[in-house]
Amino acid sequence: VCCDSCLDCPSGATKTCLTCLVSFCEAHLRPHLLNAKFQKHRLVDPLHDTDCRVCEVHCLPFMRFCLKDSCCLCPDCERHQHEGHPTISVREARSGIEAELQKKCEEISERVSDAERAVEQLKSNRSFIRAAVQEAYVVVEQQFALLRAAIKEARKQEVEALEGEKRAALRQAESIQAHVEQRRAELSRILTEMNKLSGRELSDVDFVQEYGEWKKGAADLSLPTVPVSRMDHFTSYKEVVVDATRELCGLILSYREKTSLTWKHVECAKASGTGSSPSALPDPESREDFLQYWRSLTFDPDTTHHFLRIMEDNKKLINTSPWQHSYPDHPDRFDHWHQALSAGSLYQGRHYIEAELGGEGAHVGLAYKGIKRKGKQRASCITGYAFSWCVGRDGRGFSAWHANAETPLAVGGVGTVGIYVDFQRGCLSFYDVTGGMKLLHVYRTNFSEPLYLTAWLSKNSDFIHLADPGSCPPAAEKPAPELRMNSP
Repeated sequence: VCCDSCLDCPSGATKTCLTCLVSFCEAHLRPHLLNAKFQKHRLVDPLHDTDCRVCEVHCLPFMRFCLKDSCCLCPDCERHQHEGHPTISVREARSGIEAELQKKCEEISERVSDAERAVEQLKSNRSFIRAAVQEAYVVVEQQFALLRAAIKEARKQEVEALEGEKRAALRQAESIQAHVEQRRAELSRILTEMNKLSGRELSDVDFVQEYGEWKKGAADLSLPTVPVSRMDHFTSYKEVVVDATRELCGLILSYREKTSLTWKHVECAKASGTGSSPSALPDPESREDFLQYWRSLTFDPDTTHHFLRIMEDNKKLINTSPWQHSYPDHPDRFDHWHQALSAGSLYQGRHYIEAELGGEGAHVGLAYKGIKRKGKQRASCITGYAFSWCVGRDGRGFSAWHANAETPLAVGGVGTVGIYVDFQRGCLSFYDVTGGMKLLHVYRTNFSEPLYLTAWLSKNSDFIHLADPGSCPPAAEKPAPELRMNSP
């Protein structure tokens, strides 16, 4: 070890000052030995690494590493506080840690490669989805074209049948009418002859004889019965057409009912494919159990509404309405509801988050990324979206919300909410952390997509803060009660 004070020709150091963190040769060490101002400086044998950290208690350099407590030790620490603990030199500890880091780097590199391959597979899968849907479109168009052609042909047949029935009925009526008109003419002629006979001045004998002659040649005086058709059978025909049409319409509309079964099977397959079977691990009970699944999330500035101020490393939101913030325009930004999504998402496995709520209109929960960002429709709000689940308070109290369905909760004074999701079991539960991990509400469903933390601050000065694990210990730790099942 060379003297740090020798400039031209460094001499060998005899001591290292742990206060100055400088090594001195015998000549440059004299001020430390003779000057009273340096008497409190700690001198040790020359050290190669004068930048090493020094024990604050014993003012000695860290030279050993405790394997039991995973901390660096000075010689006094090793002899007293850590007596009997297995230790190694700091250099050996570094070598071991470097080897572990190298192994971790290799594992992470492999994970990165796996992720890149998964991304490529997902990209290819998107093309496959588009192609599959396009093929389904073609089949749907073809089949409905056949239906339209069949309906057109059926209509043509019925129209032709009606036209034929009309022609036959009219032909019958016209023929009978012609016959009746002919009989009318014959009867009119006979009537005229009879009137002439009655009007002639003849003797009785001549009248009788002439009538007899006329009667011998007289035609049939009968008139055929005229069948006037009321076409009552068309009433039955119309009823048959209406009933058959209703039946066919019901059959056609049952397409959706039958195809929806396919979607249900697909959803079940997606749910079963999101991971392994439900974990055999027991459900967490205490807060310490939940913290094993802690996830640190931050809010995404690109989704944050202009009335929300994002602060504290994107972990806190506060409603500052009517004052807006000059965030740049972005297609993901909420433009009506005062909401924001997290930058990261939760997918597969178990996850736990804690959020501190403040104000009379703060809501927090989880939602799919597809929640609408633009417009004032209820489906764009975390309480009304079909794929969002949240809890929060308003002027009426504290409630759980899903798909615009409210479940009032008989609780008060909820300060910090714990959000726990188990993808494999399809379980999303909310806890009152400040109330000793009291279960607030549970939703059970099959999560087919990653979930994003979502916050809605409806009133001025409302805030939500994504707490750190140690920032909000519960007031009275109690085991979490057994989960209640509530279907969405």
